[in-house]
Amino acid sequence: MEIKRYEGTGRMSRAVVHGDTIYLCGQTSREEADVQGQTKAVLGKIEDLLGKYGSDKDHILSATIYLKDMSLFDSMNQVWDAWVNDGHEPARCCVEAKMAADCILVEISIIAAVK
Repeated sequence: MEIKRYEGTGRMSRAVVHGDTIYLCGQTSREEADVQGQTKAVLGKIEDLLGKYGSDKDHILSATIYLKDMSLFDSMNQVWDAWVNDGHEPARCCVEAKMAADCILVEISIIAAVK
């Protein structure tokens, strides 16, 4: 089965499609914003990438969310819960992680089915 890699940087691809599954690299926002603002920006990037490669948020199978600090969990979830459509909630985990840059508060990695 063919593996298609998109938007490669020499280090990683922003999206990889294998069969009927899309894998997105971790999406972040370096905006000067609180965790809710960054989460909204990240979810927008996810929607754009999924649409570009044949899927949408209702076809997300799994989400891994990395937070700079778990004290941000409730604020991030307010945005996430409003974004996810009822009946289309993916499997999900959320962990605290040291981020690649101090300004990054949230990173989300997605696995989705092709529509």
